[in-house]
Amino acid sequence: VQLQASGGGLVQPGGSLRLACAASQSILSFNDMAWYRQAPGKQREKVAGISLGGNRNYADSVKGRLALSRDTSENTVYLQMNSLKPEDSAVYYCNARLFRTDYWGQGTQVTVSS
Repeated sequence: VQLQASGGGLVQPGGSLRLACAASQSILSFNDMAWYRQAPGKQREKVAGISLGGNRNYADSVKGRLALSRDTSENTVYLQMNSLKPEDSAVYYCNARLFRTDYWGQGTQVTVSS
């Protein structure tokens, strides 16, 4: 299983980015997919997830600003990030879970700064 994350970059506060996570196999083969982030000196935290059935969940800190979607024809999961804040700056990682095994993408840097 390979996960390729992309879409990070430098954006001003209040701006938007869309992250993409392309999987090497059908994303419907996974139990869950999610986006995590890790800022310098902090633990990795889950920001958004989607179950096989399509149920979404978000961290309280991002509710209303981030939206997770998926395109099963492209085997890709997206994270639309709006109203970005400096505290959203981190390396964002794509995750896929198959039973008890976690797969990770390589991470994409998001920097929110003026």
